[in-house]
Amino acid sequence: MPRPVLLSVAIAVAVSAVVLVPTATQAQRAADWVIGPIIRGKNYSQGMPLQPRPARQGWRFDFPAPDRDAGHVHYVTFHPGSLAGKSRIVARYRIDAPPGTRFVPQESPDLPATLSLYFQRRGDNWGAKGRYQYYRWYAPSATMQKIAPGEYRVEVRFDDPDWISVLGRKAADAPDAFRAAMTETDQVGLVFGSASARGHGVFATRPARFTLLDFDIL
Repeated sequence: MPRPVLLSVAIAVAVSAVVLVPTATQAQRAADWVIGPIIRGKNYSQGMPLQPRPARQGWRFDFPAPDRDAGHVHYVTFHPGSLAGKSRIVARYRIDAPPGTRFVPQESPDLPATLSLYFQRRGDNWGAKGRYQYYRWYAPSATMQKIAPGEYRVEVRFDDPDWISVLGRKAADAPDAFRAAMTETDQVGLVFGSASARGHGVFATRPARFTLLDFDIL
């Protein structure tokens, strides 16, 4: 009898360990995600809750409104573990808003608001200088999505050479740095901004809601 008991304990411990790090199928849980970024104690997504709320499928948040003084959403991320060996990210989401709603990048209000996928290497100091210019990688420009009402699907492959670093250098030009960021990944998620400032925040001129339906790392 002792041997089966020990086996049961080992299985329970293994299952507990798996739950601690979200898998591709767990990445839709609101509790796994953070609305930020939080840098040196300051949350740059002003006027936003720390985490999205659970939805019937996935999770949701409401865009700040009606102007930049009321807040703006920048990054919504979770910790996936290493991306080494992964091939792509596939996300599906919905935006609900009444007719006439404008989505506005808070730093570039004359440009269209955009959503992009991104990932970030562990240990980033957010300074974008020296080696840290290769710690944040944003999905190729061709995969950026204009923020507007509707349901959308975006897929980005990690072997696409047009991923860009925080200072605009392509993965094809810094392959070792890109691979290191994939191996030592700390955060993956969505950034809201514009083509000129990917994660610098977006607000809405009328009540609007973002719902993440699926987010898979394959």
